[in-house]
Amino acid sequence: METELQPLIEQTDSLLATIELYARNMFLPSRLLQYGILLICGAAAYLLKRVTSERIYDWMRTLEGWPKWRLRTLVVLHKRLFLIYFVAFAWIAAGIMAEVTPFTSRRFILVLVATISLAWLLVSFAARLVRNRFLRRVVTWGLWIYVTLYYLGMVEAATVFLDAVAVQFGEFRLSLLAIIKALIVTGILFTAARLVSQTSGERIRQNEDLSPSMRVLAVKLLQITLYGAAFFIGLKAVGFDLTGLAVLSGAIGVGLGFGLQKVVSNLVSGVIILLDKSIKPGDVISLGDTFGWINALGARYVSITTRDGKEYLIPNEDLITGQVVNWSHSNDFVRLDIYFGTSYQDDPHLVRRLAIKAASGVPRVLPDRPPVCHIVGFGDSAVDYILRFWIRDPTGGLTNIRGNVYLALWDAFKENGVSLPFPQREVTLLNPPPSEPTPS
Repeated sequence: METELQPLIEQTDSLLATIELYARNMFLPSRLLQYGILLICGAAAYLLKRVTSERIYDWMRTLEGWPKWRLRTLVVLHKRLFLIYFVAFAWIAAGIMAEVTPFTSRRFILVLVATISLAWLLVSFAARLVRNRFLRRVVTWGLWIYVTLYYLGMVEAATVFLDAVAVQFGEFRLSLLAIIKALIVTGILFTAARLVSQTSGERIRQNEDLSPSMRVLAVKLLQITLYGAAFFIGLKAVGFDLTGLAVLSGAIGVGLGFGLQKVVSNLVSGVIILLDKSIKPGDVISLGDTFGWINALGARYVSITTRDGKEYLIPNEDLITGQVVNWSHSNDFVRLDIYFGTSYQDDPHLVRRLAIKAASGVPRVLPDRPPVCHIVGFGDSAVDYILRFWIRDPTGGLTNIRGNVYLALWDAFKENGVSLPFPQREVTLLNPPPSEPTPS
């Protein structure tokens, strides 16, 4: 055990000796003035931030109509006001010292701290390209540490030390340096994959030669390919053996397959839905009591927005195995039927003409597919009719168009003296009780 730890102990001692020697050179008595100047720069940056932060924030809230990327840039700058002010003051102090004294050593610490602070600021801006919060922090801290060690001239010593901190699994050696490299490289590759997928995905969505479902499928496949390639390339770039990883992932996949049958079923169902084009974004569907239009097709579920603003997440498996009414599958035409009855004293020919004319005058009812009205039966109290008409915008609602047609029928029948009967009943009392005599 002691033999295995001996290289690590030696590298630790070497790193500590390097740090001690560097610290002695950095904290020479002749350089204490520069540290005092840096403290003044930090205090000035802190005070300036306290004075301007609230005012800048109030000004940002007044900005309306600006593009989102500009507003986000302002938010990032506002969060880093202290570092921005400190970098500016440090470089100003270094410039003043360069004019005051020709000796480089008299401003070495100022230039070094100003350079490192500027590098930190640039890294914090560049790391915003990484969307994932965990990866962003790893990339940010990793690059901060790297640029600090780089300008301090300690990259080689730190690299040797991190590589010595390792564990051995047979022939596979995993060091702390490899883990850090894997996280940073994978984060950069994931960021590149996201940028490429966004650019390519936008072009695919604008391609009118592809159906909406094929656009969604193409974008999903592109994202899976890019992110998968970024992950495996990142592992391969730092020396991971992908053969062992493939065997391990296969064993894990078999075990998870039994416990994640529903998840896998929804994933496969989502691919089938995209391939057979049975539903696509924008379609109006009914599934049970849920009626609405498809907002988005996900890998596991379909997002459906109803007329009352609710958003339902329907599992893909339910759309494959259940009965789905797609109101706009092959075309946008939807036929609606409403039923009504009139009195037996009214002329049925007149009633049909009035109903067709009333329905034709309602907005959203298609004139090129004129309404039709038929007698469907003779009821106990009325002659029963069915009125059929077509619309082309089911996303505008079905209940409201039915209500508008009923209202048009009411106005037309009332204007022309057509009555809408209702059941009437006569009640006959058998063996009524004798009436009480009226008191005189």
